[in-house]
Amino acid sequence: MKKIVLTGGGTAGHVTPNMALIPELLKLGYEVHYIGSKNGMEKDLIESMNIPYYGISTGKLRRYFDLKNFTDPFRILHGFSEAKSLLKKIKPDVVFSKGGYVSVPVVYAAHSRKIPAIIHESDMSSGLANRLCIPYATKICANFPEALATLPEGKSVLTGTPIRKELFEGNKRAGLTFCKLDDSKPVILVMGGSLGAAAVNKAVREALPQLLEKYQVIHLCGKGKLDTSLIGTDGYVQFEYISEELKDLFAAADIVISRAGANAICELVALKKPNILIPLPAAGTSRGDQILNAASFEKQGFSLVLDENKLSSSVLLEAVEKISAEKQTYIDNMAKSSQSDSVNIILGLINEAAGK
Repeated sequence: MKKIVLTGGGTAGHVTPNMALIPELLKLGYEVHYIGSKNGMEKDLIESMNIPYYGISTGKLRRYFDLKNFTDPFRILHGFSEAKSLLKKIKPDVVFSKGGYVSVPVVYAAHSRKIPAIIHESDMSSGLANRLCIPYATKICANFPEALATLPEGKSVLTGTPIRKELFEGNKRAGLTFCKLDDSKPVILVMGGSLGAAAVNKAVREALPQLLEKYQVIHLCGKGKLDTSLIGTDGYVQFEYISEELKDLFAAADIVISRAGANAICELVALKKPNILIPLPAAGTSRGDQILNAASFEKQGFSLVLDENKLSSSVLLEAVEKISAEKQTYIDNMAKSSQSDSVNIILGLINEAAGK
């Protein structure tokens, strides 16, 4: 039996693609292990799948001044030592990394033990953790065609991002029933991320009277972002966050309005949902990766992109009408994308590296 160690953590985007791979790896007969941080959010997610989980010491890789920058390198070194010991004990045939700061010591440890390591970069521009790992990777999986130009030639492959299989199992009727809606009008699903997006929420709510003339709206507005004055509005339903029922809401949606996080927009392409992207502006903690992600999807004909700094109810309404009128063109473009077969492409690279 071949063994694989998966790693990645810090945010859901560094864990959920691994979670999409796990069931398929098990079907192929792999013994799957996971190395993450000791108390990261990935721990509960992976353990819920009954996969052996090992926590190691981690230090955050920061681009800004912080006193912890002086102590975290020692945590990273300790994490490298722990990862090296774990790999000696597990003896995996291959390591697959989805990125995040916990992945750096694991990839370095794999290299030191001559274990092939495959890394995956979701964004157009590589994050700091992946940039540190690239020289030690056997293969690099890219999510965007444009990213290949910035990655080492010969070991970089356009794969797209692994999508959780359950998202393809949604039921439109169940989604409409859950939201107390019907099939009398098309449905717009608005997603601002788990914390919500204030500018998106504002534009949607200001445009609501006009939107509801032709559409029904399911609004995932973020924690603490409910507008109580709109509760009971016919054709409009709002939630802070949805997890289990998300697959059914996707199935019910005819159009999606979303931020442009790499995993989220890859789910839209895989599900062939015509979409309007409003990327997070390049300010504060954002390095501008969502803007680049959205630009790539617009260039490929998958998405219509709006600038948050120019967002208004009238701009949003115009975009909704455009995407609705050209819906089939967007669906056809997404259907032709090679990035929608990500799981199988990545499994092929894993099998090759593991000698299977």
